[in-house]
Amino acid sequence: MNTADRILFLLKTRGAQTAQELAEQLELSSMGARKHLESWHEAGIVHFEDSAEKQGRPSRRWHLSAAGHARFPDRHSELTVQVLHQVRQLFGEQGINQVIAARETEALASYTQATGKLKTLKAKLKALAAIRSQEGYMAEVDVSENGGFLLIENHCPICAAAKECQNFCRSELSIFQQVLGSDYQVDRSEHLHSGARRCVYMIKPV
Repeated sequence: MNTADRILFLLKTRGAQTAQELAEQLELSSMGARKHLESWHEAGIVHFEDSAEKQGRPSRRWHLSAAGHARFPDRHSELTVQVLHQVRQLFGEQGINQVIAARETEALASYTQATGKLKTLKAKLKALAAIRSQEGYMAEVDVSENGGFLLIENHCPICAAAKECQNFCRSELSIFQQVLGSDYQVDRSEHLHSGARRCVYMIKPV
């Protein structure tokens, strides 16, 4: 991954940042980071917002545009939406629910196999994040302030399908709860389709 693409990756996974913050993470000069950002801005891939600081000049924070988010994998969104439309026309909502249930069953089996023999919650979440990343969710695990963990998904490769049918989102929450078991509570604390820039699941012991 070249430097310009690494900048986009950081904006995707860490949210809006200044040129200086990006430069420090990538071991660049602030001017070097700014040049990459300006090139991406000319291409319509990033936008910026200036915010007033208590002292000194306004702070310019850069973030991905809609075109920037679209550079990350979307699992053939147009085709997926078309298939969902066809399923709904042919079989109604019952057909959609059957598709989601089949997907849930397959995912549950895969995730359970990967996490079933692991002893700690952290180990289970790390394995789950690895699988989700392979599926395009750009997932990671972080410690929560309440003593539990956060499963963070910085990208949704089925975003278009989830917009078309919210049951996909409800299904994923159910899958995580079933994989981790009744000893833990799983709640969605941030949701892409509710205006957040990512989906975050909070997991803590019951």
